[in-house]
Amino acid sequence: MERANLQWNLINTAPSYKIPKSNIKIKRKSNEKLCVIIPDAQIGYFRDKNGKLVATHDEKAITIALALIKDIQPNLIICVGDNLDFPEFGKYRHTPAFQNTTQAAIDRAGLLAAQLRKNAPKARIAWLAGNHEERLPNYLLDNAMAAYGLRKGNAVGSLPVLSVPSLCNFEDYKIEYIAGYPAGEFWINDNLKVIHGTKAKTNANTAHAYLRDEQVSVIYGHIHRIETAYKTRRTAKGSTTTMAASAGCLARIDGVVPSTRGSKDLDGRPVNTCEDWQQGLAVVTYQTSGKHKFSYEVVPIVEGWAMFRGTQYRS
Repeated sequence: MERANLQWNLINTAPSYKIPKSNIKIKRKSNEKLCVIIPDAQIGYFRDKNGKLVATHDEKAITIALALIKDIQPNLIICVGDNLDFPEFGKYRHTPAFQNTTQAAIDRAGLLAAQLRKNAPKARIAWLAGNHEERLPNYLLDNAMAAYGLRKGNAVGSLPVLSVPSLCNFEDYKIEYIAGYPAGEFWINDNLKVIHGTKAKTNANTAHAYLRDEQVSVIYGHIHRIETAYKTRRTAKGSTTTMAASAGCLARIDGVVPSTRGSKDLDGRPVNTCEDWQQGLAVVTYQTSGKHKFSYEVVPIVEGWAMFRGTQYRS
């Protein structure tokens, strides 16, 4: 059989192109607003061998978050919940090292409320109840039901005295408390809501679990990990893309926060280890009219350092 006489075309260089003027519209100044997402800080303490209070939250990470807020002056600040740890009210076993630390935690949370307002005097600030804030009312219901819902005398419409917003003086700093975990939610715009959340999957699968169950974009807390995922669905009007994201936490990530993986020494104090958690916060640029578009930017915090849009923050 004779072989076919194949001819091959030579590969030439690409032709010269004359690039037309771009028709992409760039809008450098707009009416978009900014929102800062403050994730789980787990404010709390334990006592070292000398009785000194040691924080389970990370003061350096909180300082960076406050500095960024002061710098960009957001329109909106949302704390996603679990900014208080409340180990003494939890259902899990705790050691004497964590006893008599609740007052210090409430004082620090009250200070955080004051710091948020000081650094962003014009911002709307909302604080969602997480499962850890919910420990306080649950403890009252289980152990002191008569104290649940008590208010100051003749103060109709006031906050219950033994509640997070009352104890932390939220009214003084015009901070909205979104109660009702896990149903509590805050809508940034028509396409994006913030919840504390109940899901906790491994290997970055929490975001995908929310994408499966939610029909809108959602920012959540609870897992202390930085995650972002997107999903595009087909609808009658065409395709639509939603996002699910977690900004991490402002808690310490070295094992001192009581958790299922935490360890203790013979005196019941936390043993340092490595949690698969990441510190960070997030900034959302959003619209409140038109198509309610938004842009989500996570700001990781690594060893007291962060960068946002070219500006470095150190603590």
